[in-house]
Parts: sequence; C-alpha cells; structure tokens
Amino acid sequence: MSAAAPLNTPRCRGPSWHALRRAWLRPHAALVGLLMLTMVGLPVAAVAKARSVLVLYAFGRLLPANIEFDRAFREAISTTGLPPVSVFDEFLDQPRFANETNARVLARYLRDKYASQPPDIVVVAASEALLFLLQHRTELFPRVPVVHAAVSRSVLDSLASLPADVVGVPIEYDFSGTIEQALRWHPQARRLLIVTGSSTSDRRFEARLRAEAPRFRSRAAVEFLAGLPTDVLLQRLAELPRDSVVFTTGYFEDGDGREFTPRSSAEAMARVASAPIYGPFDTFIGTGVVGGRVPSFADMGRQSAEIVSALLAGVEPGALRLPPVMPNALAVDWRQVRRWRIDENMIPVAARVHFRDPTLLEEHGGIVLAATSVLLLQALLIGWLVFERRRRRLAEQATQKQRFELAHASRLAVVGELSASIAHQINQPLGAILANAEAAELMLESGGDCRDELQRILSDIRQDDLRAGEVIRHLRSLLEKHECERHLFALDAAARDVASLLQAEARRRRIGLEVRLPNTPAWVLGDRVQIQQVMINLILNAMDAVAEATASRRAVVFTLDSDAGSATVTVRDHGHGIPPQDQPRIFDSFFSTKEKGMGLGLAIARSIVETHAGRIWLDPIVGEGAAFCVELPLAVVAEEARAGSP
Repeated sequence: MSAAAPLNTPRCRGPSWHALRRAWLRPHAALVGLLMLTMVGLPVAAVAKARSVLVLYAFGRLLPANIEFDRAFREAISTTGLPPVSVFDEFLDQPRFANETNARVLARYLRDKYASQPPDIVVVAASEALLFLLQHRTELFPRVPVVHAAVSRSVLDSLASLPADVVGVPIEYDFSGTIEQALRWHPQARRLLIVTGSSTSDRRFEARLRAEAPRFRSRAAVEFLAGLPTDVLLQRLAELPRDSVVFTTGYFEDGDGREFTPRSSAEAMARVASAPIYGPFDTFIGTGVVGGRVPSFADMGRQSAEIVSALLAGVEPGALRLPPVMPNALAVDWRQVRRWRIDENMIPVAARVHFRDPTLLEEHGGIVLAATSVLLLQALLIGWLVFERRRRRLAEQATQKQRFELAHASRLAVVGELSASIAHQINQPLGAILANAEAAELMLESGGDCRDELQRILSDIRQDDLRAGEVIRHLRSLLEKHECERHLFALDAAARDVASLLQAEARRRRIGLEVRLPNTPAWVLGDRVQIQQVMINLILNAMDAVAEATASRRAVVFTLDSDAGSATVTVRDHGHGIPPQDQPRIFDSFFSTKEKGMGLGLAIARSIVETHAGRIWLDPIVGEGAAFCVELPLAVVAEEARAGSP
C-alpha cells in the first residue's frame, strides 16, 4: 500500500501489523543471526585493497646488478608474512637516455601509467633513479613513501635534505679498499692502471678515483685509461708488463660511443689482460676479475624488502632503525687466485671465495662417508661371524628372536597405514641376504673350490640389497620434508612407483589392486612427491572402502589416461559408496565418512591438485562404489628435456 493512501481507507480485519511482524521474525530469527555472524566473520583480506610496490631502476633491464637485486627483493617480499604485494618494474635506461628531454617524457609516461593505480611505495635503485624521482616527485607520487637502495653516501651528502618519507640504507663502493687489497696481494706491482669509460656515470666514478688515487702514488705509478675506444684499451691491457695491477669500475660507454654493461666490459678486459684486474662490484665475479671489496646487490634487495614490509605494516618512516651503510665484503674468484699465484694464506678467512675447487671430502663427502660406513659394517659383520661360529645354533635362535623383536618394535614405532607392508618389503630381501650369507659361510667351511657358487650368492645379495634400498628410497622420498619444487616428470612412472609400493599392502589386506597404465609417458610439471601423495591417499581410501566387502568386490582399479592436453588419474572401488547427502562435503576439511578418519586426506589432496592447476572430483558409481578422478595439465616439452627428466 502506498504511503499516500486516503485516510478513510477501511481498516483491515484480522491480526495487527505488529503481530504479523512478530510472527514472521520468530521462525527466521536464527537465520538472520546466522547471516549477521557470517557477514561479521568475513575476512578482512576479502575487502582489503591490494598493495603494490614500484621499483624504479636507473639502468637497463638486463644489467646484472638489477637482476640480482630484483630476484632477492621479490623472494624476500614474498616471505614477509604480509598479504600478497604486486611488484612493478620501470627502467630509466641510463646512461643511454640521460638527458632532460627524455627525463620529462619518462615522467609523463609514468604519471599517466600509474594515475589510476598509484603504488603504495616506490623503491629507487641507484643514485640516478633517486635524483630523477626527487626532481619529478611532485607530479608523479607526491605522498608515496620512497625507499632508496644502491645510492652512494656521497650523493646523499650532496643533497640539501631528504623528505621524511624518503628512507633507505646508503652504500659506499670501496674503491680504495679494493686497490689497497690488490697492492697487498701483489707486492711486486709497480704500476697501477685505472680504467673508466666516457658515460656520465663513468665520469662520476673517474672523478672520485682521481681524488683517491694520490694516496697510492708512493707505492705504484698511477695511470688512468679513461674514455678509450675498446679496441685501443684491450691492446694496451694485453701489452702490460708483469709488475702491473688493473682496477676498473667497468663502463657503460667507451671512447667510440659503443654501449656496454660494466660486467661485459670487465669481462672483455679480463679476457686479454696480461695483469690481474680488480673491481668494486660483486657482479664482476666470474668474468675473470680477481675480486674486490664489494657490496652485495642481493643484500640490497633483501634490505629494501624489509624496509618496504615495515612500511606496509604501518611503521612510520621516521621510526625505522636502519644501519648507517650497507657493508662491503671481500669477494674473490678462486680460479683467478690460482692463475695469478696469489698467496692463499693471505686470503682472509671472512672472504667470500667463489669457484673454489672442493676437496675430496667436500665434493664426495657422501660417498666417502658411505664407503667408510660399509667398511666398518663389514668389519663388524666379519667379527660377529667369527665370534658366533662356535655357537651357530644359539646364534640362529638369537637371530630369529632379534628379528621378531625388531619387527615388533618397527610396527610400534612406524605410524601409518603402510607400516606393515613396508616392513614386509624390507624384511624379505634382508632375510634373503642373511640366508645367502649363511650359505656362503658353509661353503667357506667346507674348504672346496666354490668360487662360482660364491659369485652367484654375492650377486643375489647385491640384488636383494638393491631391492630393499629401492623400498627405502620410495618411503624416504614420500616422508622427506621439502618446499614445493616443480620439475618435469613422467606421471605414468610416478604412478607405477605408487602401485609397486602399495601392492604389498593390497596383498596384506587381501584386496586386488588392478593397475592400468599407458605405455606412452605422460609428462607433467609439478612436485612428484606431492602428486604421489594424492595417489596413495586415494588408493588407501579405496582399500578402506572395500575392506568389509565380499570377496568378489574386494578390488580397486587404478588407471591413468591422457589426451592431447591433460592426464586423468582414476581410482575406482566397489565398496559402500558415498551417500548422496555427503557427496557435496566430501572434500571439506575435518569431514570423513570413516569412523576413525580425521577428514584431512581428501582436503589436502584437493589443495595439492589445485596448486598444480588441476582438478579433483568424485564420480559416484550408480548402485555401489565410487571413483575419484584427478586431472592434471600435460606439459609440452622438447625431447632433450624429456631425456633429462625422471
């Protein structure tokens, strides 16, 4: 009825409006309360704004320093415990485009690109990026906190002051420390050559080096090779006398205007130089440079991620407690230490040594330990056999008793449905080994020529040992704790290993396990152990479902089918089935149709499958039984990649 109804409308006979409202609310009060509780309990993350960070790099995308910084930053920001953070990258491509016109164009581009979605925090990597952002901050991100990284202390000191919301840990490349270390390792050096380039960044490094060079003139003649064409520079370096040492920051541009990265230019110099070369960047390690006192770009990335995480968590920039400067550490390439015959005793213990040839124990520690253990075990076994030789009958009785006690202790210690079957699979080859050892002992006592027979016995022992080891390897791979690691593997081979592992359990339960696997491999990308865990869970559930069935129905069918784009694993049983009212909840946590089940197996299986971009579902069989299906996407790989996969 409209609110404008005439006043003389006849009154409705029957219950009043208040009575009708109370009558409606009584049966629906519980529903209304439940809806209110559900709305109150909605997770905050569902309505929270996604957080984002913009990383502004001064140089090009493929600069090795940028790559190391980016990798470490993203890894650290993903492990902070905060909600997911989107990371965006932009590159100024200096010094290639280091002019005011390009700076204005790039500023307009960034302003338009992030106008509708401004970042929560901006990270600037390198001094040039900080100077650019400070110049254009008003039009770009006026109220967004800024974290600076890889910015030298000298640049920060040259600025009048930084805004309160611009924070970071400065760096100070230790040019003098690196040169000092080089002269200490090469006391015969009488010439110090310093190589720089011709770009803006190169000339800034050159100016600093010219200011620091006089302190070394009393120990060596200092010569600058600045802004030379690369061909001329390489010729000069190739003709250096043996009493020379070279220090270089690399260069972005040579005297002919050719563009390089500092790492590529250092690598070109080290390839032809007849004297050792040192540098102040850790990205030079591996190019032929001996080393130097260097900051770590990866550490800078992690430090920046910590600051960003603190700011996103609500910490005020002024409340951050930051170290005064990023530390420098001595890093050396061991191959160059050997090449230039540097005294190994002069390498500090705290130095980071790269590419060092490991000792036999370091390289083959596992093999050495295993060989030692085998020899020790063999010695103990021979001693035991000699000692028990005169008491064979008692030894046999004691062995049987010990085997029984060991099996009993194993059943008590090992928790899980597979404990009995695994113990059986391990005890069987061990028993064969013992029997063969006793047979060999008898042959040795007989004194006859039985080398052929002994060779056969030893071969049997080896085969039994390998069989037991294979069981242990499967069990260990399933129980080993590790981060989810995605590798290319053959799903049919993984399924075959699962079937082999569970055949003994099926026999123990008197259940038929029918396995139907294709002859052609089905390649998937994922964690092999986790996928096997899903298969084992489904097969064990199927065995439980037919445990009380008649003999004709005590069977489980395990199949794998694949088409052009996906592979499907199916586990089918003819047990009691899943009641229709329980089917929608079968994958819910803490829901189980078994009396002693915890209701976590299928929930975990669904989580694993969905993590691998697959799906899992229940296919109820009309009449009786159930089938659980897992579909995983197939990977498209080259033949050489398949050959190297498990």
